[in-house]
Amino acid sequence: MRDRLVRTGVELVDAEGVQALSLREIARRAGVSHGAPRRHFPTHLDLLSAIAREGFRELGARVATVTEDDPRARIEALARVYLDFAHGRGGMYELMFRHDLLESGRLGLRDTSLPLFGLLAGLVARVRPGTAEPAVAAGALWANLHGIAQLRRWGSLRLATGTDDVTPLLAAALDAHLGPGEGRR
Repeated sequence: MRDRLVRTGVELVDAEGVQALSLREIARRAGVSHGAPRRHFPTHLDLLSAIAREGFRELGARVATVTEDDPRARIEALARVYLDFAHGRGGMYELMFRHDLLESGRLGLRDTSLPLFGLLAGLVARVRPGTAEPAVAAGALWANLHGIAQLRRWGSLRLATGTDDVTPLLAAALDAHLGPGEGRR
């Protein structure tokens, strides 16, 4: 039943967005009584965290397919995975980064998200050796990528740049946070 509720929530967030994730609607679509989710998830946040955890698992699986050896190329590939995930799984992406879920400590959600950030910080340290705080540089890069993803989701990117193509913005973000790439020095 627990897995069924989470799967139903994942399908619902993908189809209709975060706003559709009420306990009652998840129960209805799972074909159970409206009180059934409470037997498996004490709070609404617990169920939302379980759904978001599935998003982090999928993002982690996509990240694991990136095999570039060069740290900068790997960061670029990871950034593309991140932006593609945000674009293709918009509702899930929004849910995954809800502050209340990450701060709640529910279901170890931070334990699922922090290793992804740690990977980025480690790669930034390799691209920018001697950087005193690679986590800060990685945080700035991630914030930039998150902003690109959000602007694209909201349609603001098209309004500002005339296109939804994130490639030029990605290149600019990488250059800004990692230094110019080869051929752009």
